[in-house]
Amino acid sequence: MSENLDKTNTNEAGKSKSNDSEQGLEDAVEGSDGALQKKIKSGSPSTQRVQRPHSSPPRFVTVEELLETAKGVTNMALAHEIVVNGDFRIKPVELPEDSLEKRVKDIVHKAFWDCLSVQLSEDPPTYDRAIKLVGEIKETLLSFLLPGHTRLRNQITEVLDLDLIKQEAENGALDISKLAEFIIGIMGTLCAPVRDEEVNKLKDIKEIVPLFRAIFSVLDMMKVDMANFAVSSIRPHLMQQSVEYERKQFQELLEKQPNSLDFVTQWLEEAADDLMNQKYRNALPAGGGAAGSEDSPRPDPAAVQNYAYLKLLKWDHLHRLFPETVLMDRSRFQELQLQLEQLTVLGAVLLVTFSMAAPGISSRADFAEKLKMIVKILLTDMHQPSFHLEDALTAVGEKVCLEVSNCLSLCGFSPLTPDKEVVLKGQIQAVASSDNPIRRIMDSRILTFLETHLASSHQKPLPTAPGGLGPVQKELEEVAVKFVRLVNYNKMVFSPYYDAILSKILARS
Repeated sequence: MSENLDKTNTNEAGKSKSNDSEQGLEDAVEGSDGALQKKIKSGSPSTQRVQRPHSSPPRFVTVEELLETAKGVTNMALAHEIVVNGDFRIKPVELPEDSLEKRVKDIVHKAFWDCLSVQLSEDPPTYDRAIKLVGEIKETLLSFLLPGHTRLRNQITEVLDLDLIKQEAENGALDISKLAEFIIGIMGTLCAPVRDEEVNKLKDIKEIVPLFRAIFSVLDMMKVDMANFAVSSIRPHLMQQSVEYERKQFQELLEKQPNSLDFVTQWLEEAADDLMNQKYRNALPAGGGAAGSEDSPRPDPAAVQNYAYLKLLKWDHLHRLFPETVLMDRSRFQELQLQLEQLTVLGAVLLVTFSMAAPGISSRADFAEKLKMIVKILLTDMHQPSFHLEDALTAVGEKVCLEVSNCLSLCGFSPLTPDKEVVLKGQIQAVASSDNPIRRIMDSRILTFLETHLASSHQKPLPTAPGGLGPVQKELEEVAVKFVRLVNYNKMVFSPYYDAILSKILARS
């Protein structure tokens, strides 16, 4: 199956150009992929253009329509990210040290705090700016409160009464230190446990200006904490509504951009053609829904969908744009693809090694785990531009031979002979080629496992890994769980569109 998936991508690589509305959709989603996109930048299609399938006539759009569409996609992408990514967190903005924006920000902030310092140093002190800061702090503290925090709300409103504070300042009776002490106490009550240390450090600051600066710094962190708390609180409720919300948003997008399913149609057509032409007969398990001959019944739509999702794990991101309905999860599918490529090489190296080693050590779980960790470490940067797989596998061969010989000696066996070492190193080195038979076998078995896992995702017990995948089964199952979760959620949202498209495709066959 992996060979067939790769061939489809190769056949599509020569196409040229996409229209601006598709690129606008790409750009709108791009922001939600930020951190991971840097990691896999070399495989991003953002610098490439691909010809749009001619299933819809071209339609001109205004800038306003494009911006409105982009806004809708951005909102949909944010809701999708919150639901799908259990580790989603809002992070404070950190400007680069040498950026113009940071320099301007630092200059403005320094000027403000210098002015405050001058005002407080006057005789008598001028408290105008200080009182405004107290007002901002008051509003921030009130924003942290939940509806049931009536007592705290009354306490904050009473103590941080700006009119009363102004009167005290005019009469020379204002005690800023006392207000700061109250503010720190409320912050300690409302902050997350992770911020206790920062809040306690505020008590050691005696000068007013540095204290106010530190208070605002901690409040900024508390705002982020509160935002993340709100996200985690709404996630269960958003999960219930997200399927309908995303489908509604996509339908609105489809009404404005009728060609927003062109690449989805092409993607499903390719999957259906592959199944009906039996190109994957030896790669998928029996009962996968493929036609056995020209007289055989058409493939089941569910089998076509599953196979289509598997094609995303062999996607040529450099030359092909992602189908529109999975565009928001492109970075996740890319990450899974990179993990699977690394697992394929890792599994092939271990399979070659244990095939040559004595049965006594290949069955030792502790040695197998140790060897796997060593190889994983040496393949850690496999997808970095500066990484050379051939050189890395040379180092892997040297280390594997050393570890195998040591283990053989400890188990009472003879260490590897020089001839066997040469053969083992050569076989490990050969894994660098994507056409290596062992690597192709591992690739095919991994995809078979994922397909079986996807087809039986609602069944217990889950399928066992095919032969040869034992050493990497734990890592493979982790990938499978992520993959199935992505696929099942995508199906829930977009299954009506897939069903409509497939009914037309299969009716023509």
